[in-house]
Amino acid sequence: SALTAHAFEKGLFGYGQYLVGFGIVFFAYSTLIAWSYYGDRCAEYLFGEKAIPVYRWIYVGCITIGAVGGLQVIWTIADIFNALMAIPNLIGLLLLSGVVARETKRYCERLKRGDFKRQK
Repeated sequence: SALTAHAFEKGLFGYGQYLVGFGIVFFAYSTLIAWSYYGDRCAEYLFGEKAIPVYRWIYVGCITIGAVGGLQVIWTIADIFNALMAIPNLIGLLLLSGVVARETKRYCERLKRGDFKRQK
C-alpha cells in the first residue's frame, strides 16, 4: 500500500495518502462484516441455530488473535485453514472424476454428431 499511496500522493497533490488510507480501512471493515455474515449463515446451515453464538465468539477471537499475533503465525494459520478447506473439495473431485469423464465423453460424442445448434 505504500507504493499505491505514493502514486496517489503524486497524482492528487497531497490527498492521495488519505484516500488510500480510507480505502484500506473501509475495505478491511467491509471484509470483516461480509465474512462474519457468511460464516454465520454457514454455521447455522451446518450445525443449527445454536451454533451461531459459538461461531461469533470464535470469529471475534480470531479477529483478536489476528490483530495482536505475529505476521508469520497468522499466515501459517491461514495456510493451514485454506488447506483444510481444500481437502473436502479434493475428495469430491476424486469421487466425481468418473462421472465427469463419462459426461465429457458423452458430450464430445454428441458434439461430433452435430446434436447441438451452432450459436452465431
